[in-house]
Amino acid sequence: MKKIFLITCLLFLFFCSVSTPARSARRPNIVWLISEDNSTHYLKLFDEHGAETPAISKMAEHGLIFDNAFSNSPVCSVARSTLITGCYAPRIGTQYHRKYKLVPLPEGLEMFPVYLRRAGYHTTNNVKTDYNAIQGRPIWDETSRKASWHSRKPGQPFFHQQSFTTTHESSLHFSAESMKNDATVTDPETVFVAPYHPNTPTFRYTNARYRDNIRKVDTQIGAIVEQLREEGLLEDTFLFYFGDHGGVLPRGKGYAYESGLHVPLVVRVPENYKHLAPAAIGSRIPGFVNFIDFGPTALNLAGIDVPSEVDGKPFLGKNISLTELNQRDFSFGYADRFDEKYDLVRTIRKGRFEYVRNYQPFNVDGLQNNYRYRMLAFQEWRKLYREGKLNAAQREFFERRDCEALYDIKNDPHEIKNLASDPQYAETLTRLRGLMSKTVNGLPDLSLYPENYLIKKAFDNPVAFGRSHKKEIARLNEIANISLLPFCKAKSEIEKALNSTNDWQRYWGLIVCSCFAEQASPFIEKAKQLAADDSNLLVRTRAAEFLGLIEAVNPSVVLLDVLKKTDDPVEAVLILNTIVLLRDHAPGYQIEVSHKELAPGIIDFEDVQRRMSYLDPTYQLPVKKKKRKPKKIK
Repeated sequence: MKKIFLITCLLFLFFCSVSTPARSARRPNIVWLISEDNSTHYLKLFDEHGAETPAISKMAEHGLIFDNAFSNSPVCSVARSTLITGCYAPRIGTQYHRKYKLVPLPEGLEMFPVYLRRAGYHTTNNVKTDYNAIQGRPIWDETSRKASWHSRKPGQPFFHQQSFTTTHESSLHFSAESMKNDATVTDPETVFVAPYHPNTPTFRYTNARYRDNIRKVDTQIGAIVEQLREEGLLEDTFLFYFGDHGGVLPRGKGYAYESGLHVPLVVRVPENYKHLAPAAIGSRIPGFVNFIDFGPTALNLAGIDVPSEVDGKPFLGKNISLTELNQRDFSFGYADRFDEKYDLVRTIRKGRFEYVRNYQPFNVDGLQNNYRYRMLAFQEWRKLYREGKLNAAQREFFERRDCEALYDIKNDPHEIKNLASDPQYAETLTRLRGLMSKTVNGLPDLSLYPENYLIKKAFDNPVAFGRSHKKEIARLNEIANISLLPFCKAKSEIEKALNSTNDWQRYWGLIVCSCFAEQASPFIEKAKQLAADDSNLLVRTRAAEFLGLIEAVNPSVVLLDVLKKTDDPVEAVLILNTIVLLRDHAPGYQIEVSHKELAPGIIDFEDVQRRMSYLDPTYQLPVKKKKRKPKKIK
């Protein structure tokens, strides 16, 4: 009898472990399905004007919809770096798209799939990496266009990530002939056009074509879901669908607005692991989640401790309270360099309000970026602006912004009305302004220094540099925030900054002058002095920029001189950004740039080449060899 009982127990345990595929995984599988360049505005599941996505909607019926998911950055390499590290990019040095220098991870931290591999997971990626940080230990068992969970050992849990390029920006780089001849499934005459866009045939067709692409991605995602179902894996697998950052129509990807940061997120919850979901199946979650939280969430679902070095926290798995999750109402966003185009924008979404801090408001949104302007909609928008055919909301993209903006997203989802000067919202503005300053100082935010300086001084160990320079960064932020004061209160502080022996305090003092524009005229003579003979070429650049913006002095001589003298290609990209700004936008100077006058080696730098191909009619971009990698700073 004892033998029979023992055999019965062993058989019971054996059949419990192998009788069904659904019970073969000791830990849940995790799959990320990522549509590129896609904000919430293009899916009907999130926005009434979006496309129908039946496969994703079906996922939502057996899962959770996150109404407030944010990518932290509105561009791919920075967003992916945020996802894979769980860290705010301006804190760890991964904030520039694309990197000129790879940075090491914070001490003691690995990219999160490393922890999954250590715990026995099979990790695969199909196909993009595009990180701005040094990978360190191997994170993928396989990464290729054919990578899938099929290469794992029998019964091994897996983490699989797959990107769908169907919605990528390049899909809208069509020709006028294509627009004329290629019909769309979505009717262009009935499609919604954002109020900041001109409602023209070009914009209607572009919107329609993009919604068609959303439908195609939905079909592709549905096929993956069915594949998991057919293989008996679906009810053991957490299936995430999300966009890798904001939508790709103009003022989406690359711009720190809701259209660039607010992403769709649906998580299908497997039947066998419903206990790891904080809410009932089919729920909509109003609590905020961010890309910094996605890696920690994967680890928590797998039962792995989340490293203390990350900035994010889990939103699924054990010990996640629905009450606490729904109380989360904060998102921090950042925009720095996008290829050759520089800006410096930080955002805070707090509940229904978004606070936008434009550190360099004169760097207009519509500043030339060669890749962006391949799109006919971008080209037409700028053409209509120059012809004076746009309304006030549509013109803003090409004009200097306010130093700070406040939007009520509930009542103004497209961020058309800036409430920063409305007395009714003064308390909210003050509160969020203070929260922004606290966040920037607390990181600390490395972008208070220009990128070329960070490459030379900080990027061998960005986190350590930030810690040791935390007080100086806070001081630079304090100077930058002088632009938020009335000029009568700011004047003496500007004077201190311009007379500082610290290069970057003078640098920011001049940026503040440009923010005040003509109000800062008392500093014209000081700016002339700095433009003529400051030892720092970027200080000279900012002085010439200020003088040019207020039409006190033609900046051409100074800008061409500093461009000729620099032997740093990243510094050259910064100088060229100012030249394009002052040439293309008000006041509009005739600045003739020749690639032949650059220091040796500067023209070999890819983003310098992009600028010169735009500025210098005699320069031709070199023909790229297949698989040629752009030159990076060593």
